[in-house]
Amino acid sequence: MAKKKEETKKNKNEDSVFQKIKSFLKDERTHFILGLFFVMSAVYLFIAFLSFFYTGEIDQSKIENLPLSELSSVKNDIHNWTGALGAYLSNLFINKWVGISSFIICFFIGAIGLKLMKVRRVPLIKWSLYCCSLIILISIICGFFFIDSYKDSYIYLGGEHGYYTSLLLQANLGWTGTFLIIIGCVLTFFIVVSSHTITILRKIFSLNIGRNKELKENTVEENISIPENEKEHISESLSSDTEEKIKEDDDDSYEYIATDNDVKENLNRPDNNPFEVVFDQEEEKEEKKTDPIQNFNNQDNTNEDHQFTVEAGSITEEENYQNNELEDYDPTLDLSHYKAPGFDLLERYNETERQIDMEEQNANQKRIAETLKNYGIRIKMIKATVGPTITLYEIIPEAGVRVSKIRNLEDDIALSLSALGIRIIAPIPGKGTIGIEVPNKEPQIVSMLSVISSKKFQESKYDLPVALGKTITNDVFTFDLCKMPHLLVAGATGQGKSVGLNAIIASLLYKKHPSQLKLVLIDPKKVEFSIYANIEKHFLAKLPDSEEAIITDVTKVVQTLNSITKEMDNRYLLLKDAQVRNIKEYNAKFISRRLNPNKGHRYMPYIVVIVDEFADLIMTAGKEVEMPIARIAQLARAIGIHMIIATQRPSTNIITGVIKANFPARVAFRVSSMIDSRTILDCPGANQLIGRGDLLFSQGSDLERVQCALIDTPEVEKICDCISSQQGYPTAYELPEYVGENGDSSFGEVNLKERDSIFEEAARLIVVNQQGSTSLIQRKFSLGYNRAGRIMDQLEAAGIVGPSEGSKARQVLVMDEIQLEQIFANLH
Repeated sequence: MAKKKEETKKNKNEDSVFQKIKSFLKDERTHFILGLFFVMSAVYLFIAFLSFFYTGEIDQSKIENLPLSELSSVKNDIHNWTGALGAYLSNLFINKWVGISSFIICFFIGAIGLKLMKVRRVPLIKWSLYCCSLIILISIICGFFFIDSYKDSYIYLGGEHGYYTSLLLQANLGWTGTFLIIIGCVLTFFIVVSSHTITILRKIFSLNIGRNKELKENTVEENISIPENEKEHISESLSSDTEEKIKEDDDDSYEYIATDNDVKENLNRPDNNPFEVVFDQEEEKEEKKTDPIQNFNNQDNTNEDHQFTVEAGSITEEENYQNNELEDYDPTLDLSHYKAPGFDLLERYNETERQIDMEEQNANQKRIAETLKNYGIRIKMIKATVGPTITLYEIIPEAGVRVSKIRNLEDDIALSLSALGIRIIAPIPGKGTIGIEVPNKEPQIVSMLSVISSKKFQESKYDLPVALGKTITNDVFTFDLCKMPHLLVAGATGQGKSVGLNAIIASLLYKKHPSQLKLVLIDPKKVEFSIYANIEKHFLAKLPDSEEAIITDVTKVVQTLNSITKEMDNRYLLLKDAQVRNIKEYNAKFISRRLNPNKGHRYMPYIVVIVDEFADLIMTAGKEVEMPIARIAQLARAIGIHMIIATQRPSTNIITGVIKANFPARVAFRVSSMIDSRTILDCPGANQLIGRGDLLFSQGSDLERVQCALIDTPEVEKICDCISSQQGYPTAYELPEYVGENGDSSFGEVNLKERDSIFEEAARLIVVNQQGSTSLIQRKFSLGYNRAGRIMDQLEAAGIVGPSEGSKARQVLVMDEIQLEQIFANLH
């Protein structure tokens, strides 16, 4: 026995030492100190290598003849800026090993240090492969091209590695073969680093091939001879068959009437599109050259400013706009290099496989059975399902036992189990059993990482996927916000509402591209959503005159909600013109280029409006806030605008009948009374939750108990920093202007003293074309949709164009450039 005790003590001591070492290595301070050491070493090596180019010739005899022990003596007369060690290492790396590519080693060591210090995110595997390839490649290149310098200079630019490798290659492949291998390796490296290299190489080769084709075609045309009588016959037929009739309508559109011969000639074209009409080939080429990069809400670029109708059969281009020349529109190309946040930004919280405490489960099952037996209730079977914070005990009573009798014993069962609070589900829908939910003595933390990285969430095909947490059966709980379509979140103070909202936002940020989703964050408390301010140019939407994207002022809240209702109305007009029923069908039609951007059509991102403290808004603004929210909740589902409102005061004067009717999906955290639970869920249960993220999710008649995933503020900050460090749009997504009942604009009058730099050029374009279209300005000047819209507002304020008419082009009020110059003179 004594030996066993000694052995157990030794094992415990060894384990404790091992744990101390492990904790020391995992400590953030250790990582920071080690990273600092790496950075200092990189700087030291860089100075040593740089100094070698100036002092290496003087120190060469000492470095090559003396060992390191003698070099390190006090009187070594080494001139290198970093002393004897620096001189020795620089000679070793540059001359003996890989030459001037040794500088890459300095940058790689420094990058490792920055990663350990958490100053910069560096993919070590990727960097190590690239650095090794570059070191070897540069060494061989320098050894090949500067092979003669090995006889005359003291510095071997390629090192001995580059020198002997190039000699070996030239002996076997010759100078030409070695040169071709070097060129191939360089191109391979650039192809691996960037996929754009392939497109550049294809363009280079295609230019040469295209020139050869043009030369061949010219020679063929010169060799073709046509008799004079046939030439006269062809010219007469062409002049008679290709007559065009261009009629000008009231709306400044033109109608082109083509003959049957035109259609036949078009059929013989290489593109096989008989209904394409090209009026000026030079203009078409210029348009293709100056085709701008697709901006934020970039419209479809067409070759002509006007719309043409081709009368050939029953097909008209006005009835069904379709551009077959271009590929499908991709909204993500504006930010093509955008990458979603990585999983390494989320904490693990020491998650391990949960060990089920069978003693606790067996003891609870016996106590439940004894308690029921004491009141004359016998059961056939009892089964336990262990969740992260709750264990569900399912019982099947014997025949003749009333369910209400078991439901009334809720407090007695809680007393026998010494539990914080239990919840009885009598019966469980679809199972034919009675459930008793009992809190675990040692609850498990559900991290956001385990939920976000789950296969169920990553492979979900939802339009707006949300991962909220885990159920009692340890399954990841996800839902589609588009199917909800709006969400009500309520619960007492400190029970997890803010964490729940952060989990919802984080889910959307991980799955959606900035072009597909915009968030409107309303935060009366001013502190909950402030951490999302730096992703303004990626995911947030705001009023054009607003300085901050996070809306905290109550007056701005009213203006923003009314602006969203106007955005809703504008979107419904576009859906009506496109003859579709919802945003999904509309975007699919726009992506396939079946909607004409000249008529105001654009790609629509989803908009999610999140209100953190709804009760405060109702108290301060009342009906001014409730009315637009009710309108949005009732109508905005089809056009991709969804609302999430949260409150810590779930009373009937806050959560009114209108709100409850339009928010069928609800999340209830712990509340203090059964009345509050009935206000939120229309049934009791929320008052029996244990808090700390424990919630009930209701959609219709179904109730699901979920443990909300924990995402702390530092994790949210890391996610936002990761997004903000990438390229974003020039501004946040701007909501439309709203004019109240008194005629005052929510954004104030347009200040013509602060006109856009291309205001006059845009005005001339509008007047010359007699078409007041925002998309025309956007295409001609390669502008984003927001800036083009502001220019159009300035043109309206100057009296050049009329007011907006929905999806139609604005009326041009100035008829010629003389009148326009008078307006410019008055403005100046």
